[in-house]
Amino acid sequence: MTEYRDRRPPWASGFTLLELLVAMAIFALMGALALGGLNNVLGQREAASRQLERLHRVQRAVRILATDFGGLAPRVARDALGTGEGPLVAPCGVEFTVCLSRDGWRNPFAQFARGTLQRVQYRLEDDRLLREYWPVMDRTLVNEPHREVLVDHVERFEIAYVDRSGSGDWLTQWPPLQQAGSTGLPLAVRFTLTLQDWGEIVRIIEVVQ
Repeated sequence: MTEYRDRRPPWASGFTLLELLVAMAIFALMGALALGGLNNVLGQREAASRQLERLHRVQRAVRILATDFGGLAPRVARDALGTGEGPLVAPCGVEFTVCLSRDGWRNPFAQFARGTLQRVQYRLEDDRLLREYWPVMDRTLVNEPHREVLVDHVERFEIAYVDRSGSGDWLTQWPPLQQAGSTGLPLAVRFTLTLQDWGEIVRIIEVVQ
């Protein structure tokens, strides 16, 4: 019997063109799937990072609001003409939701002497909650407040007050109409911050006098 031998030269062995095309198609498909998965992971990571940054900003805004109202001080502020403005006025003029005097303003730089009292005002502008403050309580015409955007995408910012009469009613104006010109402070303050993405945040702050 004659033995069969493959007489093809060594260089002729290997994959056929069809096999190569199939392998390339498989590799391309796997690469596309891997790239899509990577893009999805990166997108989720970026979204999570944005949400975390948003959380930190909202938490900071709520903390500053709580600190300001929790530190209300019975100190009248005066302008360059000597006109007094109560320690808590709401609404404050036509622009500001509230103006207030607060104590407990920490000074991290002890070598620069300054007081612990601070005059603060809040207003809502273009869906942003703005906090403005002065480095001194009694202002002159040249004093410009320091301005900071606490949080954006704000739909509503409201404040209510409970007086010390014991009625328990929440008031939207301070001082109350029957106490116009009073320099007294409320028993508690409730602020409501409504965000476009996170909904309503409500805090009630007791005012210690």
